[in-house]
Amino acid sequence: MNRLISLISGIIFGIGLVISQMINPEKVLGFLDIFGNWDPSLAFVMIGALIISSPMFHLIKKREKPIFANEFNYSDNKNINKQLIYGSILFGAGWGLAGLCPGPAISSLALLNIYSILFVVSMFVGFYLVKLLNLNSIR
Repeated sequence: MNRLISLISGIIFGIGLVISQMINPEKVLGFLDIFGNWDPSLAFVMIGALIISSPMFHLIKKREKPIFANEFNYSDNKNINKQLIYGSILFGAGWGLAGLCPGPAISSLALLNIYSILFVVSMFVGFYLVKLLNLNSIR
């Protein structure tokens, strides 16, 4: 049942990304270009998501456990370390250069765009390299 709910949630999330145009790198880059031809429309998407998710997060967090799982799985780590800083820099650079982040990139695979395919392949190569080189132990 968990996998089915996860699949349905992922499909709904992907549909939301498509409708909001967050899978369109040009739209994302237009949003990030605050000193040029700025397109604020994605800010409204993000604000809408926060309006819905923030109250729900606090209501659900008060429960003993999730409906379809045995326990909540979220990080309570509040430390700022090298991993967080390096990861944030890489994420921001990738988002700013490609106009895609992981969720929208995976959703955009349905469009068979070569840039999206290259982005996702590169992302998974990066995941593998971190595991292979044991970069998780950077302190």
